[in-house]
Amino acid sequence: MKTALITGGNKGIGLEVTRLFLAANYRVLVLARDFVDFEFAGHSNIGLVKFDLLNVAGIPQLLAGLGVIDVLVNNAGIMLSTAYDKYSEQAVATVLKINLEAPIALINAVAQGMQARGAGRVVNNASIAGQIGHPDIWYGVSKAGLINATKSYAKLLGPKGILVNAVAASPTDTEMLNVIPEARKAEFLKAVILNRFAQPQEVAEAIFWLGSSSPEYINGICLDINNGSFNR
Repeated sequence: MKTALITGGNKGIGLEVTRLFLAANYRVLVLARDFVDFEFAGHSNIGLVKFDLLNVAGIPQLLAGLGVIDVLVNNAGIMLSTAYDKYSEQAVATVLKINLEAPIALINAVAQGMQARGAGRVVNNASIAGQIGHPDIWYGVSKAGLINATKSYAKLLGPKGILVNAVAASPTDTEMLNVIPEARKAEFLKAVILNRFAQPQEVAEAIFWLGSSSPEYINGICLDINNGSFNR
């Protein structure tokens, strides 16, 4: 049985990713700060990893105790929707640690074992914010950095049989929508073909495919999931 580690796999997009890997008979390690009302808490193929990703320095030790990881899904993220000139030093550090530094530390931590086995998959949940100008400056910067890291790690680890890819979804119908001002949401809906936000299941299906069965020639890519709102 293969093992997938999913950060933030207890809610939103991450919960849907967890659901798909469980259905495919993976052992799923869900990393989160808490597991209140987590529907799979008692599942026989679920492992609960209580950890705060702000503790980037503690990631190597944490991963050393988790055993073999075949798939890493860097899903956890934070958006503060703070004005560019209102960000405190602490807020900047928080966004960068959770959205960029922690995913990179997790990739570093699983890379050695994956290279030794000659196989492994990493999927990073980035965002359209990393591809376009975005009102939340540091969120956009962190996601742009994650997309770049995806491409870099694919080149570094790909020759050893490791696939590193990303998805970049436009606003998705999760609790993160609550921090986006209503005027911004209304403006966005004008730009999409279906006049609605992405559903978490739609993003999760793309992540699952990249993490489980996409062709090995797909490596170092960022899969756009934005319903025509950013054509390139």
